Amino acid sequence: MKTIKTNIIPKAATFSTVGNQKELDLKAICVFAATGFFLDTDTYWKNKKVLAPASIHTFDETNKLISSKPWFQWHHNPRDISFTQALDEFEALFEKIIYEQTIDKRVILPLSGGVDSRTQAVALQNHPDVFSYSYSFKNGYPEHKIATKIATKSGFKFESYQVKEGYLWNVIEELANINQCYSDFTHPRQMAFVDELKNKGTIFSLGHWGDVLFDSMRLPQLTVEEEVKVILNKIVKKGGLELASSLWESWGLEGKFKTYIEKRIFNLLNTIQIKDTNVKLRAFKSKYWAPRWTSVNLSVFDSIAPIELPYYDDRMCEFICTIPEFYLNNRQLQIEYIKRNAPDLAKITWQEQRPFNLNNYQLNKKPFNLPYKIYTKLLRECKGVLGNHYVQRNWELQFIGKENDTQLQKWLFESDLDSLIPKEVIQQFYTNFKEKDTVHYAHPVSMLLTLALFNKKFNK
Repeated sequence: MKTIKTNIIPKAATFSTVGNQKELDLKAICVFAATGFFLDTDTYWKNKKVLAPASIHTFDETNKLISSKPWFQWHHNPRDISFTQALDEFEALFEKIIYEQTIDKRVILPLSGGVDSRTQAVALQNHPDVFSYSYSFKNGYPEHKIATKIATKSGFKFESYQVKEGYLWNVIEELANINQCYSDFTHPRQMAFVDELKNKGTIFSLGHWGDVLFDSMRLPQLTVEEEVKVILNKIVKKGGLELASSLWESWGLEGKFKTYIEKRIFNLLNTIQIKDTNVKLRAFKSKYWAPRWTSVNLSVFDSIAPIELPYYDDRMCEFICTIPEFYLNNRQLQIEYIKRNAPDLAKITWQEQRPFNLNNYQLNKKPFNLPYKIYTKLLRECKGVLGNHYVQRNWELQFIGKENDTQLQKWLFESDLDSLIPKEVIQQFYTNFKEKDTVHYAHPVSMLLTLALFNKKFNK
């Protein structure tokens, strides 16, 4: 016998075979088409499952899974502590985790204009070997300029990269091998500069999931039915419900897809014994979204160098369960940690609240933000007049334009995808993307592209 203990938020999926008959799980694929990730322990196959997080799994001599028992359950037991005490505890724990993960390592630190990686930068200020980098979209917001300032103030080595149009088509099959088609191909943007990052360090220190653990959705107390609606609004992408429903009908599955996914979410929510809506939804996202969405895209980093994630650490998850929800509003703990330990970093623009920073972001409201809003609107309009579309999302650089369209059509219509999905469904969503609404139908097209690669490389 052997056992495997999975982390509260696993960095990578561990697969287990649960039967001998290989058959596609069409219902699971419909959920994937709607959301961009597989729910719970689902995979493409009925006889293949992912080991549940925060559990101890026992296998027999033939490697057959015998049992799975949770060793941790998300909970809400806030302590009667002051904000200062919570901040002191966060500082001690966060810096301990960072130290343990990076000691004697050459660190690669992706920097953004936000709070999570900036918090890491504070904890790594005294580390002797940190290489940092950032990227921006071609014709997009120059996020790397904020990151440059953070790196300079922190004393880190730094490089900036640009995500260019059409890079995807040269790496798409390599990316499919890396993520096994368990995510679409436009979200892991780091694939655009894999070669540049090789040999820059011995580990990545990644800030993923800090924004979920250290913020609150600030919702009123909701019924379970209302919580289901909130989750569906969060996880179902634009056009995703249409694509999933079309696949469901074309495959002759019983009932309606919308009814099916609502019931799945309802049942999964009921596995979380937390009353407070905001805490419960954070637990849901951490239990079912992080391992099957965020972690999948970590595989690209892991293909370059080993990865460490301070916010994924079991101790951090357990810590969050004991913190009063009010202290998590508006990223308070992280912001105060930065202001306390690196006031110069707090003065640098917070991208989500631009042009304001961590000291004055409360001013990001009328009338204080009107001048900047007018300026950015004029800037976008000027780019449009000059023929430079303002780019906000990676798919705009990979799907728009003649050369991109040629590659996209090749995969959608010449890769035998119609052996899995009816050609009229493929054509319908491609046409809607081209002629109706590119933003609304970008996700369906991206998922069809993902399924085309899966069908070619793994559906055998």
